[in-house]
Amino acid sequence: MTFSSDLGLAYPELILAIGALVLLVSGAFAPKASRLVGWAGVAVLLGAAVQAATGPLGRGFAGGIIADQASAFAQVAIFVASAVAIPLGQRWFERRGVDNFEFPVLIVLAALGMAMMVAAGDLISLYVGVELQSLALYVLAAMHRDDAKASEAGLKYFVLGALSSGMLLYGASLIYGFAGSTVFTEIAAAVQSGAHTGVLFGLVFLMCGLAFKVSAAPFHMWTPDVYEGAPTPVVAFFAAAPKLAAMVLFARVLAEGFGGAVEQWRQVLVALAMISIGVGAFAGLAQTNLKRLWAYSSIANVGYALLGLAAGNAHGVQSMLVFMVLYMIDVTGFFACLAALSRQGRSMETIEDMAGLFKQQPGIALAMTAFSLSALGLPPFSGFWAKVFVFKAALGAGLTVWAVLGLVGSVVAAFYYLRLIKVMWFDAAAGATDTPPREAKGIGLAMALFSFPLVLVALVWIYPAAGRAAHAFGLA
Repeated sequence: MTFSSDLGLAYPELILAIGALVLLVSGAFAPKASRLVGWAGVAVLLGAAVQAATGPLGRGFAGGIIADQASAFAQVAIFVASAVAIPLGQRWFERRGVDNFEFPVLIVLAALGMAMMVAAGDLISLYVGVELQSLALYVLAAMHRDDAKASEAGLKYFVLGALSSGMLLYGASLIYGFAGSTVFTEIAAAVQSGAHTGVLFGLVFLMCGLAFKVSAAPFHMWTPDVYEGAPTPVVAFFAAAPKLAAMVLFARVLAEGFGGAVEQWRQVLVALAMISIGVGAFAGLAQTNLKRLWAYSSIANVGYALLGLAAGNAHGVQSMLVFMVLYMIDVTGFFACLAALSRQGRSMETIEDMAGLFKQQPGIALAMTAFSLSALGLPPFSGFWAKVFVFKAALGAGLTVWAVLGLVGSVVAAFYYLRLIKVMWFDAAAGATDTPPREAKGIGLAMALFSFPLVLVALVWIYPAAGRAAHAFGLA
């Protein structure tokens, strides 16, 4: 392929890179126009989504970038989720007297890193994408500089993120040393009949680094503290798009680079999935802060996604993609509702704060109930369909025992979701809530509609699109 055709494959990334630079310069010269910069950032992300959906497919830059159905599916979902995060976050900061234009720029840069992650065709572009995304997220976590918890969250995320990056880079270097290449297709040829010891060690380190990015246990130690300390709209972004990007990267590395070693890496994935489900279910029982509780919920849900991926076939990847997209809807909506709630100017973040919410804010209470029941996996909410697809893929791959244990973990986690619903609907209110801001309430209610009843309409598009994306990885 020529350089121009290679460049055509990277148009979504180019739109984001050029857009971020223009937004940064515009904000620097007109810092008071932060709201305009925010809407321009939304336009850049939506433009990149259109380009990803309609652009050419192929492999470019000597296999470093892959534009296929999988990358297009993931990029569209990531860019839309990122676009939703900008108005949610900007208004939240404005209400607290923090009027900065850097927020949408950082969101666009994080989306650029995620776009590179899902389109990575070799270990070098993988690492560049992961680090670009991570650096933007570190700053976003500490964005509210006057809040000590936010600064602590950013520092913890940075330190532990550096550790995970070291593990990922060490694993990549081992793979390169023993397989003789950084390109996934060439690595796949070297491990066609199974990975030997050196490559396997590298793969385990690489998987540990990626497990940190998706907050899978036992590499989850950053998640509860960062979720609790970071600004609520930033957590809504953290819990959605970056998780999908890392899971798609996980699938691409394993399917395209190590498709001949499924039986070897499946053991690691099953272990990560079961530990994550167990930690998320049981540790969440002790939480009273809702942001920490949903941090453990996210750990458990990543475990379910990994269980689907552990099936090691196209159906497993498809179930993982559907699960992650539906999970993104639920978690974005829940944190949007949380960002909309305050009492006498103080954010409502604990279970006790939600007492009597249905009497004060019935719309938000109904939306949060829908998200909780969906995360629980109760039919006919979106989380039910997500878990059905995952368990079906696991059973089809012979992972019956692990699927049953995953179902048990879901039953255990039901306690803290039902406790929240009980407090919102039946406990006495602690006082009147403040009038919720329109953008946060609107996003929360819109996501609730997609959780149920529009999930059935959404699945008509999501499920076949995820199937086409899964087959792009070359698995049977």
